[in-house]
Amino acid sequence: MTDKTFNVLFLCTGNSARSILAESVLRKIGAGKFNAFSAGSQPKGNVNPMALDVLVGHKFPTEGVRSKSWDEFAGAEAPQFDFIFTVCDNAAGESCPVWPGKPMTAHWGIEDPAAVEGTDAEKRIAFTTALRYMKLRIAAFAALPLESLERISLTAKLQEIGQLEGSTNKRPDVA
Repeated sequence: MTDKTFNVLFLCTGNSARSILAESVLRKIGAGKFNAFSAGSQPKGNVNPMALDVLVGHKFPTEGVRSKSWDEFAGAEAPQFDFIFTVCDNAAGESCPVWPGKPMTAHWGIEDPAAVEGTDAEKRIAFTTALRYMKLRIAAFAALPLESLERISLTAKLQEIGQLEGSTNKRPDVA
């Protein structure tokens, strides 16, 4: 067993809701084993207030989270990632920067809670549902014996996680 800390980047287009939820959940669930980051291809520039409210309400950390471009992680000073997960279908279809090293990737798409229109209660339900789906994926990921799985087996497991309840993935081989 190794004491390696794995760097994980969650990508979405706006980096204001789903990727922020994922970053916060992994920071708590994977503390000590993972460093969690998030970014967007076209960041909104601010985190959705409902995302922050739901995270705080479920006792997930929010300090330091911010909407940022994936360009911040493409430079020489950026952490080298072990895993990169897209959490929205738009980001999964975009041409990503070339990441140093050979990070493992998978698509873990879920519906965008920020796109829900309606009352604050309806929006809160959408964010809470997105948080639940993200927690399912991240708990399954954090429980994997990463050090002992061969790369091909790990790739298959990461894709399976992306198919868990609430998946927007249309095909099981999307990564």
